[in-house]
Amino acid sequence: MGGKDVSLDDCARFSQKMSEVLETSQLLKGAYVLEISSPGISEQLMSDRDFQTFKGFPVEVIFKDGNNLESSRTGLLHNRSSQHVQLNIKGRMNSIPRESVIGVRLTSPKS
Repeated sequence: MGGKDVSLDDCARFSQKMSEVLETSQLLKGAYVLEISSPGISEQLMSDRDFQTFKGFPVEVIFKDGNNLESSRTGLLHNRSSQHVQLNIKGRMNSIPRESVIGVRLTSPKS
């Protein structure tokens, strides 16, 4: 899809065309169920759109700390700028320099 999202309509159109091809080809002799779906959501946040979409969601940020050791913080995603990834950790804003960030992934909310 050229980097665009796969819509429900896209899946339906593809399913219809694929069903027609399978029926015409007679490759499948018995009954079958054709399932077409989109790839779903990745846990890793990569694009600006991901960071906008999941603002306020619980995330884990993995980064290199001041001693160049891998570390992580979890909190609610507040913002990602060209300079920082900002988390709300128990009501306090925490900024992690973007050049230190290794990855950001969605997590499950803590109760």
